[in-house]
Formats: sequence, C-alpha cells, structure tokens
Amino acid sequence: MAGKAIRARGVVQGVGFRPAIWHLARRCGLTGEVWNDGEGVMIHAFGSAEALERFIALIPHELPPLARLDALECLDLNQAAPDEFRIVASRPDGIATPIAADAATCPECLADIADPTNRRYRYPFTNCTHCGPRLSIVRAVPFDRANTSMAAFAMCPDCQREYDDPADRRFHAQANCCPVCGPSLWLEADEGSSEPAFGATGSQTRMVPFTPSLSKAAGENPRAQVKPLMLRPAQHQRPDAKALAPDVSCMEDVIQQTAELLRQGRIVAIKGLGGFHLACDATNAAAVDSLRQRKRRYAKPFALMARDLAMVHRFAAADAAEILALQDRAAPIVLLRARGEALAAGVAPGDAKLGFMLPYTPLHTLLMQELDNPIVLTSGNVSDEPQCIVNDDARQKLAGIADYFLLHQRDIVNRLDDSVARLMDGEIRLLRRARGYAPQALPLPPGFEQAAPALAMGAELKNSFCLLRPGQAVVSQHIGDLENAAVQTDYRLAIELYRQLHGFRPERVAIDLHPGYLSSQYGQSLAAAQGLPCLTVQHHHAHLAACLAEHGVALDAPPVLAAIFDGLGMGENGELWGGEFLLGDYRGFSRLGHFQPIALPGGSQAMREPWRNAYAQLRHYLVWDELLAEFGSLPFLQDLANKPLATLDTMMAKNLNAPRCSSVGRWFDAFAAVLDLHADRADYEGQAAIALENLAASAFAGETAYPQAWQLNQMEGKQALTWLGLWQAVLGDLAGGDDKAAIAARIHHSLIAASVESLCRLGRETAVDTVVLSGGVFQNRLLLEGVAEGLRRQGKTVLLPQRYPANDGGLALGQAVIAAAAGIS
Repeated sequence: MAGKAIRARGVVQGVGFRPAIWHLARRCGLTGEVWNDGEGVMIHAFGSAEALERFIALIPHELPPLARLDALECLDLNQAAPDEFRIVASRPDGIATPIAADAATCPECLADIADPTNRRYRYPFTNCTHCGPRLSIVRAVPFDRANTSMAAFAMCPDCQREYDDPADRRFHAQANCCPVCGPSLWLEADEGSSEPAFGATGSQTRMVPFTPSLSKAAGENPRAQVKPLMLRPAQHQRPDAKALAPDVSCMEDVIQQTAELLRQGRIVAIKGLGGFHLACDATNAAAVDSLRQRKRRYAKPFALMARDLAMVHRFAAADAAEILALQDRAAPIVLLRARGEALAAGVAPGDAKLGFMLPYTPLHTLLMQELDNPIVLTSGNVSDEPQCIVNDDARQKLAGIADYFLLHQRDIVNRLDDSVARLMDGEIRLLRRARGYAPQALPLPPGFEQAAPALAMGAELKNSFCLLRPGQAVVSQHIGDLENAAVQTDYRLAIELYRQLHGFRPERVAIDLHPGYLSSQYGQSLAAAQGLPCLTVQHHHAHLAACLAEHGVALDAPPVLAAIFDGLGMGENGELWGGEFLLGDYRGFSRLGHFQPIALPGGSQAMREPWRNAYAQLRHYLVWDELLAEFGSLPFLQDLANKPLATLDTMMAKNLNAPRCSSVGRWFDAFAAVLDLHADRADYEGQAAIALENLAASAFAGETAYPQAWQLNQMEGKQALTWLGLWQAVLGDLAGGDDKAAIAARIHHSLIAASVESLCRLGRETAVDTVVLSGGVFQNRLLLEGVAEGLRRQGKTVLLPQRYPANDGGLALGQAVIAAAAGIS
C-alpha cells in the first residue's frame, strides 16, 4: 500500500478543511490521518497509487468556502497504515498559519434560522465552519475556542456533539452555539434620553418593552401600556443558560421591537460583528438629518443595508459584477449608481453613488426581514473616532446620538470596519479593506521566498500596517486616521495582536519618508527599542511596489512605468509630491516627470479649503489684473474678494507655510472650486474632487478634451505637465455660460489625454510598455478607466490595484516588499 505525506498551506485552519479532507479521503477509499500544526495542515494518506493520485488532484477543487490553498506539497511516506482515516489532535509546533477573515452567514445557516423545526430557528448568533466570526473574536493562537471571546460560553451537549463530529459542518467551529448556550440579545434605552423606563433592570440600564402591534397613528404614544420585555443577561458575562432556556422568543421580540423603533424614526446603536453601527430608516429624512447632526458627520455619505437584492434594485443600479460582490462572503459595501426610488436626501448629499451592503450576520438578516426599506448603517462613533466595540463604551460615547442600544454580550476583540468596494475598469476594486478580507495573506511573488521578516508601518491617513515574512505578506484591516489619539491607541494594540497571532519577530521596520507621520515616528521608536534597522520608503514608490506585489510581478522583473496620483506624499529633498511619473521596481525608482508644482497656501489648510488651491493655480498661470479684467464677473472670482488674498500673496512670495506641491488631488480641488463645488470648505477628504467626478459623469460620454489644454515642459531634467491652456479654456467656457457638467467632463478628458500622452512619451524614451496606475486619485472611475483604456489602445500593459486599495490603505504592502527587497541580494 502506497503512502503520501501531504502538506497543505494557506487558510486551512478553523474553516472546515480537515473535515473536508476526512470526507474526501473516505470517498477515495484511503486510510490515514489529518491534523493541524504550526505550518498548516498535515495529511498522511494510504491507499492505491491511483486512489492517492485522485485524492491529491481533488483537494484544490473541494475546499470549504472559507479555505484558501496556497501550496500543496507531497512526499512519499513509508510507514504502517492505520485501519481508517481519522482527524487527530492538533500539534502546536510554531505559528505559520493565518487566521481566516470573518465571513457572511452561509446558505446552510440561513436555512437553519429560517426553519421553525430547527433548534436555531431565528437565533441571531448562528454560525458554522463556513461562516461567522473569526478575526473579530480571536485573542490568541491557535484559533481554538479558549482563545476567543466565545470562551465565556460553555457549549451545551447538543452543540458539543456537533463540535466533536467530523461529519458535521460545525466540527471544530470555534464560535458554535445555540440559544441554550450562546450569546443573547437585548434592547436598552439611552440613559440620557427622555424615553420612559420599563421594568426593573438595575441601576445603569433601562429595558425597552416589546409591543406586538405598535400603533403608527399620529399623536399616539406607542409605548403606553405595554408589557416589559423580560430579558436582561448580566453585562459582559455568559448569561445563565437555564434561565434563558432554548426559547428564542425574547430575542425575536427584541428584533421586532428594534425594527418598529427604526420605522418610528428612532436611531439605534447596533452591536454588530466588528463594532457598533448607528442605524435609522434611510427613507426618513428627519431621522437621517438627526443622525448627521448628532454624529457630527455633516456631509460624508452614509452606508446602507438592504434586506436583499430586490430592495437594492429599488434604489440603485447593480450589474452582474456588483451583484456578485454584494453576495460575496466578505459582504463589502459596494458603491452603486443611484436610480429609481429616492432615499432621504441626507443619505448621500451631492453624491450620485449609494453604498449598499447586504446582511452579513443572522442578526442583520432577521432585523432586515422585518423592514420594508433600507437602513442607514454607519460606524458607531463620533465623527473621526474609532468605532465602539465595548458595550459600556458605546453607552457612554454614543449617549445622545443613539436613542436605543441593541446589545449582546459576545465580546468584540478586534475592531473591524466594513470594507468598501467599487466596480472600475471591469473589476471590483477595494477602496477600504477590512471586515471580510483582513487578515488574508498575500502570497508574495517569485524572489521573496526567503525574505527577512519586516514590519511596515503604513501611512498617516487610511492607515493599515503589514507583516511580511518569507513567502507572504499580511496586511491589517483598515485602522483609520492616526491624527486621532484613540485611533493611535487602536493602531498600537492591533500591531501587537498581529505580532502575537503570527508569532512574528521583525528583523527590519519600514516607514514612510515623511518624518511627521505618526506611523513613521512609532516605527522609529519600535526599531530603536529592539535594535532593528529602520528603512524609510518614499510614498509614491510604495504605491508602485504594492501594485507590483499584488500582481505577482517577480523581484527580478524589469522596471515599469507608473503614474501615481494622490493627495500628497513626501518626495526627495523634502518636497511634496502627488502627481508623479515614475520608472521603478521593488529596489528603486526614478522620477521621470510630474505635475507642475504649485504652492499650497496655508499648508494643510489648503486641503480643507479648495478655494486656496484654485487661487494659487490661477496666480501661477495667469496675470491677475488681466484675469480680473476678462473674467472678474465669474462668481468664484467675486467670492475671492472676501478672502485674505493679500496674506496668501505674502505667504506664497516668501514661501511661508505655502509649500510647493505637485498634487493631483489639489489640482482637482482647484477646478472643483472654480465650478463652485465646495470651494469654501471640504467637510471630508476628497469631497470636492468627488463632486467634480459626479458632475462630469452625466456629460462624460458626449465630451472630449480641450485642445491644447496642457504642455509637457522640461523642468530640471524632468517632464513637467503644465495647465495654462486648460485654465484659459475653463474660464472661457464659464464666462460663456457653458453647462458646468460639460466643463467638468472636458476637464476629466483633458487630464486623461495628458496622462496618456505623458506615459506614452516616457514609454518611448525608456522602451517600457508596462504601466502601473495607483494613488488615491485613481479611485475616480472616469479617470482610471479613461487612462487605462487609452494606454491599452497604445499597446501598453496596465496594472491596477484591486485587492488592496489604491489609496494609502495599500501603502504598507508596498513599504514591506521594498524593505524585503533591500535585504535580498
């Protein structure tokens, strides 16, 4: 009898991989054993040569839903064969296997909660090895129940039997539970609100009653003369299983009551999978406006949850790729084109896109089944702060924002924001990578097999960090903007957790070149404390390298061209860059060209007040008195009369807090301001540029670039893209009364044409035909698709970010591979 030792590497633990192997081996007539260890899963299989060959060939095709196989290595095995095929105890000999990402409820579990004869009927915490919490609940490795927040819930005999049965899909499902032994759900009123108290529920909380049929008639008090809901498990500990029994009617009542509150226009804080959300009826204008004011999020679009695709289609258009993304087990927010019925205007003010997601936990599924309209489901925080994950924190920080709290006592260990994706250039591309994707590892390209472990610290905004070890890189979930002190704390804790989960000991640290970034400063302190080398990585080089790594470009591959367009990043000699044409690979880069550097009067203030960028651009390209004489009647120029222009002139003339910058982000801000789009203030990063894209989209197909809108000049040996002609054309069209949507479309077409011409010219000079497009500005769909299509028409190979964001959320991956390449001879 032949024998094979088969090593499986990848996401193969805690996802039902061993039971799948057990089933497959028995089907193929094999005996042997399978177990987890520090490197993944080891299989010893015995049988005929033909059966073994068939078994090995079938493994990659019969993976459970959450598994990912990165490698399958086989060796001959000469030892006695057992009588049957068994799953045996794990052998914890090191840590090299990644933890799976949290996953949306699988079809089998959805069937369980919909079946009145099933013991998990309408139970909001139902899960199995194919779905449910992973990263959000893990405290340590290995991924066993004792190392998760489910350790507080001892399994009942029925759940234990499932957990111990290899033939059951809940075999070793670490979050396995049911109404008898698992978490419970309850509803509380905000202590600071005027909502009436019901029931004796202790000194800190008030229970909300359930009414089977609340009147919606105007003027009636829906809470009058109702029976208190008797469900109040102890805070932060396992509820008494006997007291709650297997009856889920109380939790069902809670869900129905929550739905009724949402219908009434209340705001409810909901404890979800990776954090709290704030929810309200998305068709109720008063509720949405109230949520904006209370949360202090005055303009940025809200995310939405719909019951199903039919509900999505009432309000937005979704093609086949977008539908698949919505239904994916990662369940991201997908940005869709608004159409059909209208939601409250405050959901996405001034934006033609709606960010929809589908229910991804049983709790969300059961709640949405009670509702006829989508709900706003936005992060449970005050604007710019981290999402709440602890009940008491939510009660404190969301007091005055939420009217009610829908709570449970399964701890969220790791904060996970919702991921965000958009269909661009024919592919779903991540704009924010978090729940459902992190901490999936990226297999590194050829040449990185023996790379020394590196910790890359990421950027200041949209931060994520990266752990690189031989053969793979693990990029964290979206952490957020480190300017916020609470986010900094979250960042440091997450780094330590990831290091512990992966048994990771870096041999070098990689940071951004900008010394003011808090991520850079923390990286320097970590490196100094541990005596490690600290490598500084130029911002736009990191964007380039991240895209190469994602596409599997080998370490020794020839250099590529790149257009890296973003807000700004530190360049060489302390300059601020943001519109760069590079030639580079993992080991280095050359700056071949760039946008014309223009002053940023007020520095960071210019990022919040787009009019400053417009004024600086106009001052640079045009003679001011002549400009006023010809175009002084334009509303934007008249508004400038009320601005401190003399102060800005002094700043720019003397180079006082007015650094020159080649940023394409600020370029977009300038043109948006002239078209009266958020000229005075942008309430969130990119708001003006997004408005310009939205305006251009309606007229884009019928317009073309302005003739002679740009010039390619030489500046200190590099190609400089200048825009005198574009400014003259835009001002002329505005003065002539042309439609602003058409002008916005022509601006986009001009940028696309100039970018393609620049890259093609550089391609001829360097004999390079592969081009990377990255940086946050390339989240603009019109720009990305236009430049990519134009380059392909010229015979170029185009590489675009997809699984990792083009914005700074993907920067850490690039830092990590650059640092690794520096250590490989």
